[in-house]
Amino acid sequence: MSTESRPAQPKSILRGHKAQVHAAAFVFANERLVTGDADGFVISWDLTIMRPRAVWRAHTNSILGISDWGRDRLITHGRDNKLIVWKLGVEDESRLSTSPPLDPVSRTRPQPEMLHLLEVNTMNFCSFSHCPEVPASGTSSGDILVAVPNTLASEAIDIYHLPSQNRKYTLKLGEKNGMVMALSLLWLGQTLTLVAGYENGLALVAQLDDQGNWLVIYQAKPHTQPILSLDVSPSRDYFITSSADAIIAKHSLSVGSQQPGKQPVPPRAEPTQEIPIPQKPALRNDDSNRPPETKPPTKPAHNDTNKPKSLLSAALANEPRSPPVSQLTPSSISPSFSTPSPLNNNTPIKQINTKHAGQQSLRIRSDGRIFATAGWDSRIRVYSTRTLREVAVLKWHGLGCYAVTFAAVGTDANANSSDGDSAECARKSSVSESGPEEEVIKGDKISKHKEPRSQQDLDECGVDRSNSVAVVPKLVEVTVREKRVHQAMAAHWIAAGSKDGKISLWDVF
Repeated sequence: MSTESRPAQPKSILRGHKAQVHAAAFVFANERLVTGDADGFVISWDLTIMRPRAVWRAHTNSILGISDWGRDRLITHGRDNKLIVWKLGVEDESRLSTSPPLDPVSRTRPQPEMLHLLEVNTMNFCSFSHCPEVPASGTSSGDILVAVPNTLASEAIDIYHLPSQNRKYTLKLGEKNGMVMALSLLWLGQTLTLVAGYENGLALVAQLDDQGNWLVIYQAKPHTQPILSLDVSPSRDYFITSSADAIIAKHSLSVGSQQPGKQPVPPRAEPTQEIPIPQKPALRNDDSNRPPETKPPTKPAHNDTNKPKSLLSAALANEPRSPPVSQLTPSSISPSFSTPSPLNNNTPIKQINTKHAGQQSLRIRSDGRIFATAGWDSRIRVYSTRTLREVAVLKWHGLGCYAVTFAAVGTDANANSSDGDSAECARKSSVSESGPEEEVIKGDKISKHKEPRSQQDLDECGVDRSNSVAVVPKLVEVTVREKRVHQAMAAHWIAAGSKDGKISLWDVF
């Protein structure tokens, strides 16, 4: 049997949770995978050795969500009505337990230092969402805004400021939509934007105007069952929703032709202001507005025959590639109310019936090409973001899957680092720019190079990325641990948590 015809298998299985895994997230620039279970336990996994580095009970009930805040803070959201910010740096891990919940211990496991605690409503099973307080500032050291369901009314939404823990906004975007089921808080240009999914299957987008009113600029109801999850694309031009039904829908965030002043929230606000539309059109995923692509140089045929093919390579080979997020101009990323053509205020861009009900924990990968869902039928399904076509099904768990997450790929892994310059980038930069003797590969010849690279040939990490020349540091400079760290942080991981308490790690594309 050929390798391509065999079903994909996980690279590793992480065993440690005693209860079902409800949340998972790659944090600290892919250095750790943090998972949370139904008993409130949190495990921080070191991906270089596939072992726990820190284990503690963060909540007394099920974990709903996990995210990092900079390089040394971790946010956990539990069904015990608490949202907690923990101090979790490398030095903090050394004093924490490494015994997983499966292993009995004689004493209570120590907890990291608790920095902030918010009393919130978790009756909705809705996890939190956060973004910087100031647009384009990042969350490394600055303040953040956190969106959660309202403490008293399950259909309303509260937005808090951290670290002050003050509530800044309370939104009630409708009374007949049922409970809030999924949230995403983000900046579109200079406009604070909230994407919400409701119990009745409604998805809507609201934005904060200059007068402090929240205006509903988009709403659609493609689902007949409660929305289970949603995620916004890295380019901030669309979002995707999944539901308890079998529908997956793609919605546009380029809604500049709408007149949000006609739908003020709360209703008592005076809808008199219209938001100006910039003249520069936004970048969309359709072919009419995609910038012309330069064709890469033709490679020799013998290079392709020896190149290993991954599970998703064949399925995505013909997919048109959108420009990387790092190459998009400020006007094309999250434009302030611009759109190339009028949009229907109640119609998604695209929706499909997957015939597989109960897909949750939807996540879009950082390059924007694919997204994945965790299914009640124990399968992880991978889809193309452009066509919504299913391109892979990952099957290993015997029970339903509740959580799935992607590791950041490409330069996004370093961009997500809170210090803006990872140790790996620093090491590569010292090799490529310092000017000492290096081995340079050109075709089949290896020569010595002593001249520094020109600045335009260096990427943000200071490493030569030109197509004609590849700079390889001497092997003696790379230790075994550095090699393991690089492999763990550069892998295109998909992590899936299941009802069986196990986490499967896949590296398929």
